[in-house]
Amino acid sequence: MAQNETTLPTTEEEWRVRLSPDEFRVLRQAGTEAPWSGEYVDTKAEGMYECRACGAALYPSDYKFDSHCGWPSFDDAIPGAVKEINDFSHGMARTEIRCARCDSHLGHVFRGEHMTAKNTRHCVNSLSIKLDPKTA
Repeated sequence: MAQNETTLPTTEEEWRVRLSPDEFRVLRQAGTEAPWSGEYVDTKAEGMYECRACGAALYPSDYKFDSHCGWPSFDDAIPGAVKEINDFSHGMARTEIRCARCDSHLGHVFRGEHMTAKNTRHCVNSLSIKLDPKTA
């Protein structure tokens, strides 16, 4: 809904107006969409995945891989595009990833799973991203 806006909301109420209820729950309240339910789980299209809240470029499509975890997975992000935060919610220690531009929740990053050469999996909610397809 709110891509490529130059002025970001400054309050959660402004975000609530800009985003759909589901987008707000995931992006601004660190919610999670159900596994296998997101529009980008199996997408193979080329392009750039951007933050659905602010339009910041996050993940080139060639960073995406099939992790079979139920959410889109990327082995890295554009340098400086995401920030990592310790997350001790739900009785476990994880690393949350947020958009560096607007501080919206994207998902979590996992390391040491040996799924890619970079040994990293950015597990991202489809509701947190939007694909800008590559045009020929």
